[in-house]
Amino acid sequence: MIANVLVMIRKRSQTVVRAALLGCGLMTPYAALAADCANPNALGTSRTLVVDPKEHPRIGTMQYPETLPLADHEVVLTFDDGPLPKYSNQVLAILASQCVKATFFTIGSQARFNPEGVRKLIAAGHTVGTHSQNHPLTMNKMPLEKVRQEVDDGIASTLAALNGDKSKLAPFFRIPGLMRAEIPEAYLASQGIQVWSADFPADDWRHISPQRVYDLAIQRIEAKRKGILLLHDIQPRTVAALPRILNTLKERGYRIVHVVPATPDRPATPTQPQQWYLHPPTETVATTRWPRIPNFVFTATRTLPAPVLADMDWRDADILDHRTARPGRDARPHVVAAAAACAVRIGLDIAGPGVRRVPRSRSARPDPARSPNGGRSPPRAARDRWRWRIARAGVLRAPGQASEAGCASGAQRGARQSPRRTLACRAAGRGECFSPRRQ
Repeated sequence: MIANVLVMIRKRSQTVVRAALLGCGLMTPYAALAADCANPNALGTSRTLVVDPKEHPRIGTMQYPETLPLADHEVVLTFDDGPLPKYSNQVLAILASQCVKATFFTIGSQARFNPEGVRKLIAAGHTVGTHSQNHPLTMNKMPLEKVRQEVDDGIASTLAALNGDKSKLAPFFRIPGLMRAEIPEAYLASQGIQVWSADFPADDWRHISPQRVYDLAIQRIEAKRKGILLLHDIQPRTVAALPRILNTLKERGYRIVHVVPATPDRPATPTQPQQWYLHPPTETVATTRWPRIPNFVFTATRTLPAPVLADMDWRDADILDHRTARPGRDARPHVVAAAAACAVRIGLDIAGPGVRRVPRSRSARPDPARSPNGGRSPPRAARDRWRWRIARAGVLRAPGQASEAGCASGAQRGARQSPRRTLACRAAGRGECFSPRRQ
């Protein structure tokens, strides 16, 4: 008798303490206390995170820049496509054995056929969001009317399973197949619904073994060290892999966070903007790209008039006429010597700086034995181009006044300042002289 009285006193004292915590705002009704868990070695739920869907309308680094403001080694469990009694009830039992709270995204058609399964999720203290009415994998291609119908019907079917109690349904939505698009995202944002992606999936919707599901989940969690895990409570491989996933998370020091929406009576958890990034930027690391230029509108579309020749100064004529040879600028001594030697090799008879095309001597043909092209003359266009350049350089010497030795020495001296102009002299040693760009 005395033992029964002591047990009743202990239960009443715990109830009073919890009521006081709720009144002070230090605890939410969704938080799992150690006293509520019958398993002393359970993973448990470390804390409850309250988020405002309007402040952060899209989360999950698989598709969006922001994610939940989690600390290192914190994980949020999410399950899609339920409820399906055969497997969803087993998932609920596994989570209850570890005192873990999760977020479930239900399909409207599933909730309509299994309303009791939705009510079990709420009774167990989990968060319930929606996942469309029929799980279409073409939501990224749908017009607005079909998107609105899928979203609204899914919410209506889930609310019907909850007897119309909107306070029990979280304004969370996950696009089927993660087929994001601007139309559904804009519509969900206009309704104050938060779009959830994920930070790492376990690929349990694929035809893989439970061992593979476990390996992928742990490897991807360890790679990012925190984030949202995407699972499905309608898959037998998920039921088989889930106990090992939870046990490994506990062994490696991970903690489970339960996410609930903000309400007028339950304000959002205070956070900093950088906490909503998986890898927040720091002041010690320089940014890798400039910020994007904001959109702007031209105040005037008038264009400037195109320039005409009458508007130019007469002193600009020399700049425009780049073909005119200007003595004293191009006729450097080493260039003159090198060009003169080249003129000897190809048989040019240059009369002055204004000559652009000079007949060549027939006796000065290249030696077929020394020429790499078999003694054939260079193409006519190449000969004309080099004759004009030599004439422009101001070469006034007649054939025979420059030797190959002079050409070589002139080429060596000119290579330091004008390598392009000495290419002809380099070719002179091989018995030919023409443009390096063979045609």
